[in-house]
Amino acid sequence: MALFHHHILIFLLLLLHHVPPCPATGGGGSWSLLLPSIGISAMHMQLLPTDRVVIYDRTDFGTSMISLRDGKCRPNSDDCSAHSVEYDVFHNSVRPLMVLSNVWCSSGSLMADGTLVQTGGWDDGDRVVRVYKSCDTCDWQEIPSGLSQMRWYATNHLLPDGRQIIIGGRQSFNYEFYPKKSGNENSPSLPFLVQTIEPNIENNLYPFVFLNTDGHLFIYANDRAILLDYVRNQVVKTYPTIPGGDPRNYPSTGSAVLLPLRIVQGIATHVEVLICGGAPKEAYVNANKGKFDGALNTCGRIKISDPDPQWVMETMPLARVMGDMLLLPNGDVLLINGGSAGVAGWELGRDPVLCPVSYRPSNPTESRFQVQNPTTIPRMYHSTAILLRDGRVLVGGSNPHDKYELGKNVLYPTELSLEAFSPPYLDSSSLGFRPVIISPKTVIHHGEWMFIRFQVSCPVDPNLVLVTMVAPPFNTHSFSMNQRLLVLDAGNTTVAVGKSHYEVSVMAPASSNVAPAGNFILFVVYQDIPSEGIWICIQ
Repeated sequence: MALFHHHILIFLLLLLHHVPPCPATGGGGSWSLLLPSIGISAMHMQLLPTDRVVIYDRTDFGTSMISLRDGKCRPNSDDCSAHSVEYDVFHNSVRPLMVLSNVWCSSGSLMADGTLVQTGGWDDGDRVVRVYKSCDTCDWQEIPSGLSQMRWYATNHLLPDGRQIIIGGRQSFNYEFYPKKSGNENSPSLPFLVQTIEPNIENNLYPFVFLNTDGHLFIYANDRAILLDYVRNQVVKTYPTIPGGDPRNYPSTGSAVLLPLRIVQGIATHVEVLICGGAPKEAYVNANKGKFDGALNTCGRIKISDPDPQWVMETMPLARVMGDMLLLPNGDVLLINGGSAGVAGWELGRDPVLCPVSYRPSNPTESRFQVQNPTTIPRMYHSTAILLRDGRVLVGGSNPHDKYELGKNVLYPTELSLEAFSPPYLDSSSLGFRPVIISPKTVIHHGEWMFIRFQVSCPVDPNLVLVTMVAPPFNTHSFSMNQRLLVLDAGNTTVAVGKSHYEVSVMAPASSNVAPAGNFILFVVYQDIPSEGIWICIQ
């Protein structure tokens, strides 16, 4: 009850300050508080194939609210608190982890074997590679000089050859790979990261990066993008500046997704990127002077696979900065977290946006957005969100301060809680349409046919069945690295194989350019309602 009253008090204080009202929703969705405190603020999150989530903040926040196990302390320190935890989704519990070097504003991605490889950070952690493999007693393993360059606010992506690419970071206008092919592997220069620096800001941080289906990388920074052949270090395409020219990357933090890839006979021919929110030019400079400009309410959508790609602009029902964009199993995009004024950075954001918004890419332009029911907990700077296998969205974090501020003397206290947002497809009214996968195949190969049996209590129209695969991303600072959703062509291959039992046939993606080898969550979707997912591994 004390926690409930605490959140109600915060909610009332925010109302007195200013919280943008949500438009009439009609979208539904529901919220639940999972844990009142996990002991740390969830600045970074990654879902693992064990249905556990690695979460961490930074090692120099001061003492956290959760102790390390067995009376341990960090080496050469009197800090005996944890700055990383593993959240067990099934048991709704956390276990403290020992991270040695500073992971503040770092990056990472899952490797093909399900290991989290996390890179960089601040101070003693800026060249460190950290590896985490989930088990009941596992902990972080650190490689002190795993990187050739400092990586702070960099972006990672899993590549077709199984390695990670690490792009950019503060004062690091280049990229490198992990693991290295040789000890002297260089870090190719990327002038694009210098050319796109926002005026009056020294760096170009957390660029949006997506693997295109031709094997090249789409890289977006502030107001424009390139297609990079990273093997030859050549720019093979330059995209036009987004209309308006306002910045979308940190600290004018918008978010971005690679829209669902529709796979026909293993191949995707149309590739689109959606970028939403951010802050106007000069917003960062103004916020540092105490003037908090309103966030952008626009999204730009571009077909990066077109010979002559052009931006198409759309207007969101709610302006948003520092928001997260997540791909849901039915192909919708969820916009969640963030504020409606200011920018990212200590004390620089204002006016939390409490309502998520869903975006349906295949709908007509005027009917793509739908406002969802609000939370009562502001999720501002350093908040996170990831999709879970059961279709819920795990939401945590929010700390706009350079240390833990848990009292009532700040506008947005450090938030240690975890929430879950359940999209409308999890409403009880959808239960009769929700598929249940009953005969999964957990290991597949590129181009292989999959025969998936599932159960639905109502009669099934074969034309309304989809199979989707989601790569679980690494989420921090409003961007989900390595996020990818594939819609596998089911055609009308769904057939009845017994009472309320059906089988659908789909072909796996044909190449690692479309789907790098690794772990995905597979869903059967009927009438936009997804099953609980199952873990599969593409080899």
